[in-house]
Amino acid sequence: MSSKIKVDILIINASELLTCNTINKKPKTGKELSNLGIIKNGAIAIKDGKIVFIGKTSDVRKKIISAKQTIDAKNKVVMPGFVDCHTHAIFAGSRENEFLKKLQGVSYLNILKAGGGILSTVQKTRKASKEELFQAGKERLLKMLEYGTTTIEIKSGYGLTFKDEKKILEIASMLEKNTPLDIIKTYLGAHTVPKNTSKEKYIKEILSSLEKIKSHAEFCDVFCEKEIFSIEETKKILTYAKQLGFKLKLHSEQCTTLHSAELAGSLKAISADHLEHVSPSGIQALKKNNVIGVLLPGVSFYLMGDKYAPARELINKGVAIAIASDFNPGSCPSYNMQLMISLACLKMKLTPSEAINAATINAAFAIDRAHEVGSLEIGKKADVIILEIDNHNKLPYFFGINLVETVVKNGKIII
Repeated sequence: MSSKIKVDILIINASELLTCNTINKKPKTGKELSNLGIIKNGAIAIKDGKIVFIGKTSDVRKKIISAKQTIDAKNKVVMPGFVDCHTHAIFAGSRENEFLKKLQGVSYLNILKAGGGILSTVQKTRKASKEELFQAGKERLLKMLEYGTTTIEIKSGYGLTFKDEKKILEIASMLEKNTPLDIIKTYLGAHTVPKNTSKEKYIKEILSSLEKIKSHAEFCDVFCEKEIFSIEETKKILTYAKQLGFKLKLHSEQCTTLHSAELAGSLKAISADHLEHVSPSGIQALKKNNVIGVLLPGVSFYLMGDKYAPARELINKGVAIAIASDFNPGSCPSYNMQLMISLACLKMKLTPSEAINAATINAAFAIDRAHEVGSLEIGKKADVIILEIDNHNKLPYFFGINLVETVVKNGKIII
């Protein structure tokens, strides 16, 4: 950039500009997780959907000749859009009746055994038309955008037949074309076993579906849990998925310790998600094999559990962690990634800077998109949010409040 350039959007005078950039192009671990790459009185310039300048406002005139639109971010925080790397955002209906059961002390697994939980949503989702699911999904995603989420992973898992799982993934593709968000798709046929089907038969159906559904999803995921899918069953599904070219994720150690984190390590999955009951050997396996631990504090909070993933131990042992919402109708019906950051601080003892990095750049690594999003760096997509606070420590401090003033996605002002 030896000569001055004309840009589309110029944001100046940010009290704090959080770049969340990485030194070595790897997920942030250990002490680096606290480094937000803050630029005081920062500025960022956007042209053709990409970031073309980032630095101090005092240096703007050296680089920029003019801007079609200038935003004054005085006394505000400017940062990357949130990357929600674990959601189940396409489904029909809601489950507030189960919320009452949970208040009465009925466990998640017992609700599932009684035909509720995932299975109740499956029944409603199968009956819903594509248009109904699309409209419901679009409303949810636009609300997430209002809270600053600009990239999202969406899992299937509420169909539990090839036809219905494919329908969900096709709707995810439709949503990417009809909303501003970037959407990463994950096949979660192994979410649970459908009614009136043996587990053995259903696993065969999943295995036969994998090749046919490969063009609709980038990742394959399995809910590895007691009385759902065992270690051996999970390994069988994911090993075949990997052979077909899927990238791998696991629902791991949510309710019990099955040592699925060790399996995630041996399969070299990109992420192991939940980890409330991860073992010391599981932590070691995640670290050794560079598996990202995706932590979901909203789930433990909503299910009124006292067990949260051991975030501090994971960080101290050198595991890269990310934070996501796990948005779904049963265990975390929240659109708000800012709230997830607050809960990570309050319940997992993360610092604000650690939680912010976990919800941006590390979350981008957890869906293999860190080369495009998750940090503010020249050449990356211009996914930028402006918050109505003057320093990043106020983000988790004001919990449950939407602090987002402006959302820029792919270089366009959306909100």
